[in-house]
Amino acid sequence: MTESKLRVSLMPTPPEGVELPDKPRATFRWVSTAIVIALVWWSATGIDAKWSRLLEAPGDMWTLCRVMFSNMEASDIPELVAAMWESIAIAWLGTIIAALFAVPMSFLAAENLVGKPVAWITRQIFNLLRAIPEIILALAFIPIFGLKPMAGVLAIGVGSIGTLGKLFYEIIEGINKGPLEAADAVGASPLQRLRWGVLPQVTPEITSFLLYRFEVNIRASAVLGLVGAGGIGSDLAEALKFKDFGTAGLGLIIVVLGTICVDTVSGAVRRRIVSGKKAMLDVEHEALLNEGRMGV
Repeated sequence: MTESKLRVSLMPTPPEGVELPDKPRATFRWVSTAIVIALVWWSATGIDAKWSRLLEAPGDMWTLCRVMFSNMEASDIPELVAAMWESIAIAWLGTIIAALFAVPMSFLAAENLVGKPVAWITRQIFNLLRAIPEIILALAFIPIFGLKPMAGVLAIGVGSIGTLGKLFYEIIEGINKGPLEAADAVGASPLQRLRWGVLPQVTPEITSFLLYRFEVNIRASAVLGLVGAGGIGSDLAEALKFKDFGTAGLGLIIVVLGTICVDTVSGAVRRRIVSGKKAMLDVEHEALLNEGRMGV
């Protein structure tokens, strides 16, 4: 007997003269599906995209890659590596600036630490900062600081406050209430309550998210360089402007390699922070055991 027939046979038979109610219609599901399809259709037709060009895109990309990666010169490597390091420095300083503001403000946005009015006002500040793209902030800072890395640092710093603040206050609201209740029971002051009841619980995750945001900001700093905010993006923009495709291709390779290196190191640090020393030692021990089994 199949599963469907078994399920039907196990269903209770209604008494005679009793009518079962009709199966409810999935009105909401069908209406939601229709709305989604309509939005997709409206988006596809509203942007005036030439979808037929998608068939030609692979050939065009191959031509562009062949031009960019066949005329590279090794003499450009030192200058591009220095520019990539500048992009990493811009991302790091911008992340630190964002952390200096986002961390204290996130405590004012957590409803389990402050009242709802204060939390609501702080969250709206985060929403406002998060809604402004970094490239717009860079264009606003360039007239003040000029075509210098400082414009990129401040653009990344201000633009990251909103995202980091939202992540941080969500972490704070998810903490265990036990340490807070213990601190209140012994008559701790608000600062002591924060120091001993909150910080030990949230510091590892906050540090992990800071490192993750640093990885994201490296990519953002390369993009901001296209508008003159410093970093390797400025070299890429200049190379593309003068059709120096070999330098542009070499710059892209350095961006990819630099980002991979930073992501690898940062990812290892984040895993170490979140997992703890014991977990890392367990992973290493397991790896050694696997190597021993393979050797045997």
